[in-house]
Amino acid sequence: MSETNYKETLNLPRTEFPMKANLAQREPEMLKLWNETRLYEQIQKSRKDRELFVLHDGPPFANGDVHMGTALNKILKDLVVKSQTMLGKRAPYVPGWDCHGLPIEYKVVKESRDLSPLEVRKRSEAFARKYIDLQREQFKRLGVFGDWEHPYLTMDPKYEAEILRALAVFVEKNLIYQSLKPVFWSTGAQTALAEAEVEYQDRDDTSVYVKFPIASGEFAGKASIAIWTTTPWTLPANMAIAVHPAEIYVVQDFVRDGVTETLLLADKLVPQFCANTKFDPVGGPKASFPGAKIDRIKANHPFLDRESIVLTADFVTMDTGTGAVHVAPGHGEDDYWLGAQNKLTILSPVDDHGRFTKEANLPHLEGKYVFDANADIVKLLRERGTLLATQNFHHSYPYCWRSKTPIIFRAVEQFFIRIDDLRGKALEAIHSEVKWIPAWGENRIAGTVESRPDWVISRQRSWGVPLPVFYSKTGEVILDPKIIRKLADLVAEHGSNIWFELSNSDLANKLGLPEGTTKRNDTIDVWIDSGVSHRAVLATHPELRDPADMYLEATDQHRGWFQSSLMTSIALNGRAPYKTCVTHGFVVDLDGKKISKSSTYDKPMDAGHFVGKHGADLVRLWSSSINYTDDVPFSEEMFSRLGDTYRRIRNTLRILLGNLYDYMEAFAPSGPGRDRARPSSLTLIDRWILERLEQVIHDCRTAYAAFEFHKVYHALNQFCAVDLSSLYIDITKDRMYCDASDSPRRRATQTVMREVFDSLCKLLAPILVFTAEEAWRYAEGGPSVHLQEFPLPRRSQAKAGDAKAPAQDAIVQVEELLRLRAVIGQAIEQARQEKLIGNSLETAVVLRSNSDVLKIDKAELEEFFILSDLTIEPGAEPRAEVTKTKFLKCARCWRHREYVGKSKTHPDLCDRCEKVVSGD
Repeated sequence: MSETNYKETLNLPRTEFPMKANLAQREPEMLKLWNETRLYEQIQKSRKDRELFVLHDGPPFANGDVHMGTALNKILKDLVVKSQTMLGKRAPYVPGWDCHGLPIEYKVVKESRDLSPLEVRKRSEAFARKYIDLQREQFKRLGVFGDWEHPYLTMDPKYEAEILRALAVFVEKNLIYQSLKPVFWSTGAQTALAEAEVEYQDRDDTSVYVKFPIASGEFAGKASIAIWTTTPWTLPANMAIAVHPAEIYVVQDFVRDGVTETLLLADKLVPQFCANTKFDPVGGPKASFPGAKIDRIKANHPFLDRESIVLTADFVTMDTGTGAVHVAPGHGEDDYWLGAQNKLTILSPVDDHGRFTKEANLPHLEGKYVFDANADIVKLLRERGTLLATQNFHHSYPYCWRSKTPIIFRAVEQFFIRIDDLRGKALEAIHSEVKWIPAWGENRIAGTVESRPDWVISRQRSWGVPLPVFYSKTGEVILDPKIIRKLADLVAEHGSNIWFELSNSDLANKLGLPEGTTKRNDTIDVWIDSGVSHRAVLATHPELRDPADMYLEATDQHRGWFQSSLMTSIALNGRAPYKTCVTHGFVVDLDGKKISKSSTYDKPMDAGHFVGKHGADLVRLWSSSINYTDDVPFSEEMFSRLGDTYRRIRNTLRILLGNLYDYMEAFAPSGPGRDRARPSSLTLIDRWILERLEQVIHDCRTAYAAFEFHKVYHALNQFCAVDLSSLYIDITKDRMYCDASDSPRRRATQTVMREVFDSLCKLLAPILVFTAEEAWRYAEGGPSVHLQEFPLPRRSQAKAGDAKAPAQDAIVQVEELLRLRAVIGQAIEQARQEKLIGNSLETAVVLRSNSDVLKIDKAELEEFFILSDLTIEPGAEPRAEVTKTKFLKCARCWRHREYVGKSKTHPDLCDRCEKVVSGD
């Protein structure tokens, strides 16, 4: 038989599992199959009586394609749900969408002006439904399992009814009140905003130093109070000047360009004032006193015919300005409270679009946008001789998250939730009821709750759940829980459009309200919509429960959904709506710039781009590879590197499958038995890979249970790249290819490989959702891999995620052999460089070492070191000598063996290969 024909006698790997993944083409076929076989329902049925684990989906906004930030969020949730399922729990997943609100309405109104509220609502609903359908398919394409046919939608009539019922409870508990006080106001979108709808941008403004001539007290007509403000446009609304009661103030002469001014300001801020205005102090202070001394004196307004009162306030700081703060109660939180305590007029002479009204008493500025009017106010101050100085001021300023226009603080009649009534219980729940991952989440949300003002819940928009407030004939507010619940029943049946479709009298009649009752078109803040999802979803779906085991969102949700859910749950149930809160970072480019739907990132950021180019499994591999508790870096280059990792994992699965081609017994639907191969047939390297597998199973189960997916990624990548590819598969290649196909040693190795393959598929399944399934099907492993559970470490029957590390006898021995192999490798490399040998199989190696591990069978050692001719001799320090072997090369296995040339029938074969070829 010629050498060419010997190839026919080798057990070379065979599999149809393709090396080229073609994920972008192959994944949709698998999705179709999962859909047809109703895999999600199968999974739920298979876990029917298991322990329940509920991850509650924070609803994405239905207004655009899924970008990489949303994809990361959805995949992380899917990793949690799939891993909890494979840890043996029942983990249903009901996805949801946030449907109402400003971003959608803003786009609709932008496209068509002068629409009626009802028309805005109809178009907004159509817009939301379009993107729900689009995003649903994009999420499914990412391999995310869930009840996609029955998602929760905040615009669903039954959901809207639950929002109203929750509001009825808030009213019953006296948590809601109406007040004229400053709120964040978007002039671009003409509505009040919640704190979570505000973002900050750096900008330059003109700040001014202004003098208010003192009109009463000992300094009347002798001095002026110097104030400093970054918003000159708010000066028409000035009602007072605040000073700190305990800080020292001075009356001092200042000179600039020959002009002298006598000014009152804080002593500590005189140097800063002089540096910024170029005034120089003249002599010493004329007077020095604590702020309390000038409490309630009067000063003339710098350009209007009215007086401002001086009031003491603890919010006055000494870090910038003059220590005398201009107070406009209609344009600031601190200003409002000081004004309310002192019964000042709450003046806010600005309309919905941010333009001055006639109340400003400045006819030439009526109708002018306040930020454009800053220059006019400065000019007016200069003309009246009350401008001390101007200065460019670079600072961080609040902007509307949707219209991208600067926000103003504006006093408008609005409805609020009393946060003080909830704050204590909310903080208690944060600290005692909830596990925060990462731990800093606890302080982050506690800080936002501690500093949070009352919650403005009314919106001057059309696309939302109507605010269920009625007004009597005399204009009195009617906020009645019974009426709100009746309205909720109407909305559950007909949808919230009924509020806009029925006339005042028809709606009043249906709800049993007196004739002449009217309604307005304000809607409820959408953070209430999503915030009550624990009531509208968790408490109403029989397969779920309230509280949820986990909420998982990005870090901005400490101000957003985490907090709105917490506050509404405290109000409704007196407890948190979640047991564990997981925070992930933002997706950022390599420069650390946040990537989101509203960002100006110029490269592709839609998840669909990367799924179409690389496949969903690569996007999922990326999601698992990072420590999501930090900001998450993302770039095209990262995908190239991850492609190498993916190919390595895929190739490992392929080699294992190829080596199992003739081991049909192991392909039975029940899967391989753990002890199919006799222990006596297992060599050291087999026992080693099983021990390593034990470790990997233990580590992966522990990491999955702790939601540390990057640890799973690193453990499996290391196992495939090093333990399997570089060591086990390489070392056992000779026996797998050249032993008789049914030799005990080869069959034992196949049994081990089958166990490794099964375990690897299962452990990879939550991450490489398509690839693990594809490999599983090629192995005829029975039903979907996603119906399986993670393997348990054989030597530990401990609970999932709590398994003790297994024994490591073989691991210790193999580590010693690897050290010796490195010694041999160095000697071989030197011999190769000296051209004594061509490759390691044609060497004769004498290894001198006293290591106990060398007492195992010589054939095993030669296989491990991948050598043909090994001699062991004693030696204190490991040392290897390499010469060229005198043995001939076997034409079949290519090893140089003493037997080659001695057979009459097969002189070119070694004894092992001759037996195989002869069928002996």
